[in-house]
Amino acid sequence: MFPSRRLLLLSFLLVACKGEDAVVDDTGAPADDTSGGDDSATDTNPSVVPDTYSFVSAFGGGSSVGYDGQTFRHLLIEDMKAQLSGLTGRIDDGELFPVSGDIEAELNFYFEFDSDTSGLVPHQKSTSADALQTTYDEVSSGKDLIGKIAGNDAVGQHKDWSNGLVGWDIEGDDSPERLVRAWFAAIDAAAVARANGDVPLDPRGQPITKVFLDAQGRDHQQLLEKFLRGAVAFSQGADDYLDDDLEGKGLNADHVVAEEGKPWTALEHAWDEGFGYFGASVAYGSLTDDQIAAGDHDANQDGKIDLLTEVSWGHSGNAAKRDLGAGATAPTDYTAEAWAGFAGGRALLAETAGQGLSADQLAELKAHRDQAVLAWEKAIAASVVHYINAVLADMALMDTEAYSFADHAKHWSEGKGFALAFQFNPRSPLSDADFATLHSLLGEAPALESADAEARAAYADGLRAARQLLGETYGFAAENLGDSNGDGGW
Repeated sequence: MFPSRRLLLLSFLLVACKGEDAVVDDTGAPADDTSGGDDSATDTNPSVVPDTYSFVSAFGGGSSVGYDGQTFRHLLIEDMKAQLSGLTGRIDDGELFPVSGDIEAELNFYFEFDSDTSGLVPHQKSTSADALQTTYDEVSSGKDLIGKIAGNDAVGQHKDWSNGLVGWDIEGDDSPERLVRAWFAAIDAAAVARANGDVPLDPRGQPITKVFLDAQGRDHQQLLEKFLRGAVAFSQGADDYLDDDLEGKGLNADHVVAEEGKPWTALEHAWDEGFGYFGASVAYGSLTDDQIAAGDHDANQDGKIDLLTEVSWGHSGNAAKRDLGAGATAPTDYTAEAWAGFAGGRALLAETAGQGLSADQLAELKAHRDQAVLAWEKAIAASVVHYINAVLADMALMDTEAYSFADHAKHWSEGKGFALAFQFNPRSPLSDADFATLHSLLGEAPALESADAEARAAYADGLRAARQLLGETYGFAAENLGDSNGDGGW
C-alpha cells in the first residue's frame, strides 16, 4: 500500500486537525485526553490528517470518536457464520438432533440479538491473539441486525424495501428481511432432514458434505454473510449515515452543539457510524494491505486484539484483498482511497466541530463521502469479479477429478451475495437497469455438472458478460478482469 497511501493523504488531506490525537478506550467510550495540549475549538493549526482514526473532542477534550454499535453488528454477522460452520459436525456426530425451528432459533440469536438475555455470552470471534473483549456486552449492548437491515430502519432509506429487493425472487414480499428468513428456513429444513438421514446428493451422486449447501449449488452460509454485509453495513453506511437526502440526518445533522451527554456533534457521530460500517481498524491508514487482509493487527503491541479498534471487518478487509490481487501493470488502492475519504472528512469535522459547516465545507465533506463510498463499492465490485473468475475456473474443471462441488457452490454464493449489495447505495454507478441485468446473468444458482454442454457454455458466457458489465461501470482494467477462463484477473 505504501507509498501510494501516504501520497494520497498528503495530496488530498492537508486539512486542519485540532490538538493531539486521541483514541477510543477499551469499551468504545471516549478515552481521557492525556496530551496536555489545548483542545479548544479555536485551535486550528493545520496538520496532515493522522494515519489513525483518532480525533479530539471540541467539547472538553478526550476522544470524539464512537462507533461500537457498528462493530457489534460486524461481530454478530461473523458469529452467525461461525455458528453455521460447526452445524454439520454437531449433527453428524450425534451432538444435535434438531426439530423444525431449532436452527432458525439459533440463527435468530444473532439476527434478533437480545443483550438483556445474552450480553454475557462469550462471542465466537477468532483473532490472531486473545481478544481483549470476551463477551458481547464488552463490545456493545442493545444492538441487533434485524433493526438495521434495509427496510427496517424507519428513516433514511432511499426506496421502499418492503417489496423492493432485486436479485432474488422470494415467495411473498421481496424484502431483505424476508430473504434472510427464507435462507434461515432452508438451512433449518436441511438440518432436520440431515439429522433424519436424508442427505442431498451432488450431481455426481455423492452426499453433500455441508448442511448449508443445497443440491442446486447454493452455499447459504456464504450467501447470508455476504448479503448481510450489504443489506446492513453498506446500506446503513451509504444510505443513512453518509447520505444527505433528509434534513437533520446524515450529512445534514447538527454540527454546532454536542449531542446531550456526548463529546461529539451529531454530524461527527453520523460520520463515525458510516466509517464503522465500512469496518476499518483505527490504524487502517498506517497498515499494509497484507496486515489489513490478515483481519486484525495488534497496533499497540499489548498482546491483545481490541475488537473495537484493531480489527478490519467485512468490506474493509476485502478491499485489501482486491488491492493485493490486482495486476502488476494495473494496480488498485481501494484501501487508500477509502481511507483518504473517511479520514479526510473526519478531519474536516474535527476542525469545525462547534462552529458548523459553511456551504463550501459541506461540499468538501460530500466530496470526501463520495470518494470513500465509491472506493467501498469498487472493492465490492472487484470482489464480484474475483468470484466470477473463481466460478469460471471451477467450471473449467467439471468432469475431472480436480472439480469440487463444494468449492463451486461457495464461490458462486460469495459472488452472488456480494453482488446484491449495489442496490443499497443511492449513488451507485451501476444503474437500476444494469443491476437487474447483472443478476439475470448470475441467476439464483450456478450451472452445475448436471447441466448439458450448451447450458454450461451459455451460463459461462453470461458470467463473462456480467464481468464485462462491472468492468465498464467501474472502470476496471482488462488485466484485472481476467481471461475467458477466469485466469489472470482478480
